[in-house]
Amino acid sequence: MIDAESNSNYSDPVWERLEAGRQAKAEQGGYVGYGSPAFGERVVDGQLVQDNREQEVIEMIRRHHKSGKSLQKIADWLNANSYTTKRGNQWKRISVKRVLDRLYGKNPKAFNN
Repeated sequence: MIDAESNSNYSDPVWERLEAGRQAKAEQGGYVGYGSPAFGERVVDGQLVQDNREQEVIEMIRRHHKSGKSLQKIADWLNANSYTTKRGNQWKRISVKRVLDRLYGKNPKAFNN
């Protein structure tokens, strides 16, 4: 059994070590997000970049929304046209809502591009 007090690497709570690691990575210019990147983005060589295919889907969602279609109608259209979410699942209205919330800055964790 490891004595946490005798090893300085283990004296801090886990969350403090994780946060310190994220800060160090950010200082080096790396992506330090919490979990998978949002729809429309991906990580390449430790950097967060736009995913062009997903950006096209976001633009389609925006246009359908601006034309007055409901979230469910947009999801149905995306599914009927073989578009999938980042994880390859079918679209649901909540998935569409999250994309729109991020697009319009209604998600406090979102970074506006």
